[in-house]
Order: sequence, then structure tokens, then C-alpha cells
Amino acid sequence: MRLPGAARRRQKEPRLRLLVNTPPEWTASVLGDFDAFLADHAACERKASGTAMGFVSHYPDRPAVVTACSALAVEELQHFERVVELLVQRGIPLAPDRRDPYVRALGRERRSGGREYFLDRLLIASIVESRGCERLALVGSAHPEPAIADFYRELARSEVRHQDLYDSLARQFFPAGEVDGRTAGLLEAEARILESLPVVPALFYAGAAEAAQPKKERS
Repeated sequence: MRLPGAARRRQKEPRLRLLVNTPPEWTASVLGDFDAFLADHAACERKASGTAMGFVSHYPDRPAVVTACSALAVEELQHFERVVELLVQRGIPLAPDRRDPYVRALGRERRSGGREYFLDRLLIASIVESRGCERLALVGSAHPEPAIADFYRELARSEVRHQDLYDSLARQFFPAGEVDGRTAGLLEAEARILESLPVVPALFYAGAAEAAQPKKERS
């Protein structure tokens, strides 16, 4: 279901507003197999740290990028360590690394060419952080264990900062109108991608209820 325009404009922060809500079926899936979700979440935090460091290594001549993304990489790795602590407490091993269909599909939206590629990388990273923020908040609101619920609410607040960091970097290097226009197009693509994927207990690999329901047997 598309978010109404008024709801998308209600808050000034975060600046980026997703076009579709995660369906209740996703939260139910996570709570139904929280161990699987937790292992996937750990992998996502590690990959998020790698994404931030990828900006550092790819754009060493841009001090604003190096400073912001190196600090972000450290914070994401700290989140990874905290999720790993939960895995160890529950006797769950780290899951094998795997490519995420959601992230891969968004990556295919990146344009070639140094300038366009840089902008799209920043904005896609912001969108991924925004979706993560929404979903971590859902876990924080629904998990029956207070300590875990508090942990996920704390992580969700961090993700707001992360999405704003990437968006702010984009606005440092590109005109606001260009950033806004490209963001709108990528948000439309993100909505289509999300609605095409089945609901499974993973942070990103899950779509909107209407599109995903018929595909559940494939998850």
C-alpha cells in the first residue's frame, strides 16, 4: 500500500520518505523465526560497514566522504558485534554470506559514469538505510522480550542518522534539485522492487503483502 502524501510530508526529518510500508506479514514472519532473522541481521550490519568503507576506498580524494563514512563504518561494525552477542547467547551460528535480492536489484538502478554513479551510490545507500530503519523499528515495537525490543528501537534511531548522512553527502556534492529528482525516481524503483519479493524473515528480502503473498511457498 502506498503511503498517503500527507503522511510522507508530516515530518521534516528524516528527509527521505519511503513510498511503501512494510506489511504486517513481514513482522509476523520475523517473530515466527527470529533466529533466522537475527543471523541475517548480523550479516546486514557487517555489509553496511563494508558499504561505508567502500565509499572511503573509492573516493579518497573527498575528505567529507572519508570522514563521515569511516566513522559510519565503525558504528555499523559495533552494531554487528552487538547482534553477534545476541546470536552467541542464543546458540546461533553466523549464517553463510549470501547476496540479497533487494540490494542487488537496487544496485542495478545505478547509472554508469563517474558523476551519476557517485550520486546513485549515495542515494541508494540512503534508501537502504531508510528501509532498515523502518523495519528495525517494527521489530522494536513488536518483539515480546523487552531487552531485545529496546535494542532494536535503539538501532532504528541510529539508522535515521545513517540515511541522513548519505543524503547530506549527496547534497554537498550535487544540486538539491538534482538530488530530489533522482531520489524520487529511485524511491519509485525501490517500491517496485519491494513489492516483487516474497515475505521472509530477513531484514530486506521481503516485499509488500499484496505482491508477496502468492510467492510465499518459494521462500
